[in-house]
Amino acid sequence: MQCRTNAHCLCAGLMMAAVGAGYAQSGYPNHAIRLVVPSSAGGGADIVARIVAPRLAERLGQQVVVDNRPGAGTMIGGEVVAKAAPDGYTVLLGVSTLATNPVIYKKMPYDALRDFAPITQIASLPNILVVHPSVPVKTAQELIAFARAHPGQLNYGSPGTGTNPHLAMELFCSMAKVGMLHIPYKGSAPAIIDIIAGHISVMAATALTGIPHVRSGRLRALAVTSTKRTAAAPDVPTLAEAALPGYDAVQWYGVLAPAQTPPDIVARLHAEIARILQSPDVKDRLRGDGADPVGNPPDEFARFIREETGKWAKVARDAGIKPE
Repeated sequence: MQCRTNAHCLCAGLMMAAVGAGYAQSGYPNHAIRLVVPSSAGGGADIVARIVAPRLAERLGQQVVVDNRPGAGTMIGGEVVAKAAPDGYTVLLGVSTLATNPVIYKKMPYDALRDFAPITQIASLPNILVVHPSVPVKTAQELIAFARAHPGQLNYGSPGTGTNPHLAMELFCSMAKVGMLHIPYKGSAPAIIDIIAGHISVMAATALTGIPHVRSGRLRALAVTSTKRTAAAPDVPTLAEAALPGYDAVQWYGVLAPAQTPPDIVARLHAEIARILQSPDVKDRLRGDGADPVGNPPDEFARFIREETGKWAKVARDAGIKPE
């Protein structure tokens, strides 16, 4: 954008200088930053973290260490960050479970809307409904018909109870009026390993973890869970168009700090991550894996989390899911 006047240019320059001076005076960051991933290595969140971490380290001039803390439906990792010092040195690679866990659990170690300072949403992506090749179906309609004809025979895996893929499958079963046994895992990676091995039949896998195995022929794709097809697998229909009109369940990833983290640190991290997401190599990498980069400001990300929380609460009520 060109400056309208010399005075306008001078004002803008002084403002940018003031922001830079603020960062310099705060000394942030002056040592390594820990990026907590609340799931196992090799899963979608871990993939995203390892795309962002080295580039963020380069921009900040300090090491960014990826720390995998899987378990309890991603709540172990979330609790680590919620209870960390609000100094910008421990941040969370947050996932969709921030909005879905309240649907599943009566007691949680943190409140996602109160105990975190949202920084930015990194990406949004669909799940991809996949089956092991031994399952004799090639479309979502055939899966529904098979499940109805063989009640109790099919099982499905998820990264854990309350995760987006779990609720995506619950929404599928509810809308399709079929029953399948849920088998929760401690993250996407072990679930993917087991469906490839044939130990489970069906999974709503993240596009990041599922599409590579579809391309290799280890898994068969039936549909994606978003309202539009993904560029990473354009021939795979959406569930809404293939079998269940109105179906919509996407995953998302974002970065959050503990509540009360100073606004200037939140602004610094947002600015650097947003720039990373605009770089052609990162955009191409994410889109190639089926994810759409976002990079929205903190207030928009906070509003998005509130809206997602309300959406999944309604889905749970409609599906008869009650917190335990």
